Amino acid sequence: MTTFTKTILFTDGDGLARWRDETIALTEGKPLARLSPLAPSGGYQLRESPAGFRSEFHCTENPQWVFILRGRMEIGLRDGSSRIFGPGEHFYSADTVPAGQPFDAQRHGHWSRQVGDEPLVTLFVRG
Repeated sequence: MTTFTKTILFTDGDGLARWRDETIALTEGKPLARLSPLAPSGGYQLRESPAGFRSEFHCTENPQWVFILRGRMEIGLRDGSSRIFGPGEHFYSADTVPAGQPFDAQRHGHWSRQVGDEPLVTLFVRG
């Protein structure tokens, strides 16, 4: 069976952002064009961030796919680790504030930044 790897930025039980991979089975379509089952979506947004853009620590308000269309995006976590995504790469951002807790700028979330000289263009698709 053919599969697709869904890289997920999520909030773990301790309230910290982490990465994990899940597998999505490509069970639809034809042998030369395998598809996943159709998933619902809640709209999309395009964003362009100029060279030098960097956010503060924040959480995702609504879980969403993030597709890098142009440029490079770095995502940093509280543990000091970071990952860089380039054109054609993607991840699912589900790093939300834990239920029943207010956002704590010293504990929750992740930061993002544009990397290099080229503006960052991203597509956000709500999941």
